[in-house]
Amino acid sequence: MAEENKRKIAIFGSTGSIGTQALKVIKALPDLFEVEILTAQNNESLLIEQALQFRPNVVVIGDERKYVAVKEALSSTDIKVFAGEKSIEQAAEFDTYDVMLSAIVGFAGLKPTLIALEQGKAIALANKESLVVAGDLVMKLAVEKQVPIIPVDSSHSAIFQCLVGEGRNRIEKVILTASGGPFVGRKPNFLVNIKRHHALQHPNWNMGAKVTIDSATLMNKGLEMIAAKWLFNLEPDQIEVIVHKQSIIQSMIEFEDGSVKAQLALPDMRIPIQYALSFPARHKTDNPRINFRKLAGLEFEEPDIKTFRNLALAQMALVKGGNMPAVLNAANEIAVWAFLNNRIGFLDMTAVVEKTLENVHFIEKPNLAEYFESDGEARNFAASLINL
Repeated sequence: MAEENKRKIAIFGSTGSIGTQALKVIKALPDLFEVEILTAQNNESLLIEQALQFRPNVVVIGDERKYVAVKEALSSTDIKVFAGEKSIEQAAEFDTYDVMLSAIVGFAGLKPTLIALEQGKAIALANKESLVVAGDLVMKLAVEKQVPIIPVDSSHSAIFQCLVGEGRNRIEKVILTASGGPFVGRKPNFLVNIKRHHALQHPNWNMGAKVTIDSATLMNKGLEMIAAKWLFNLEPDQIEVIVHKQSIIQSMIEFEDGSVKAQLALPDMRIPIQYALSFPARHKTDNPRINFRKLAGLEFEEPDIKTFRNLALAQMALVKGGNMPAVLNAANEIAVWAFLNNRIGFLDMTAVVEKTLENVHFIEKPNLAEYFESDGEARNFAASLINL
């Protein structure tokens, strides 16, 4: 492929799990992609390593204290180096890239995503929190600018892939599959003693710490339900979750004629990442294939929302709408941070989220400023519960 026909990729959150795997995809397909922008918040050593290997036009380190280290390490190159949160937002305004991979974890990914959409850039969306917090505004802007949002999350990618060619056919429901995490089948008397290192041992997926904890509490699937509402224009009662321990069926759609379409793949995030970056084309990879002759079986069960109440709280926020999903997300980010730093127990995370939802005032139709205000209010309240 000619140099000018390569897709120029801006990876916002390049040192996280999705960002590092995206770079593996790009490295494997050098004739299709080139890296234009890399941003990271704190991990300057990995950002420097990535920049030296992929030679982007621009690098941004969010932590301004690490600017000098990055600048000096890249001084022998012509890479432009910037620092600070404002610089991350300004990088999203650049006209030099074709696709933004929105892979910043959590609420912090919302502003860069909105800015890229304003610039008319295609979005490969790994940051589902953008849709959880302000899905109405994000999708409205995408429609106004006539730019695609291609989901990277494995469940959302599966639904997206199943919808190709089905534009005129009505969805009866979508079925998001959940691995159940490392504690599926366990009860509260077991979970009360869970420590950080236990919860980070996911049986199927290689993910970052925050998403892995969310998977263990089933909050990840709750956030996916809320994001799916906006991505696929669904009502809450059209979205279901089923536990599928093998993580082979990534998700399914049931149409009004009773037909069900499913997307299957081994649990490897490089598959949905590559699909999002190269859509609508598919390209050959050496990723492992499913061996159906050796597949013991595919099992399904109802999620235990009495034990894993985060899923039920997310469903409640989904139904109530307004600013409640933003409040849910903010409280959860604080709770997960506290758990990862050994400040609270595993079950305490759910208590923090629940109490925050009960105490932050409800706004039925928030604007962008009110979404940010709700996020701040929820974080402050959740932090007060933990004495941060």
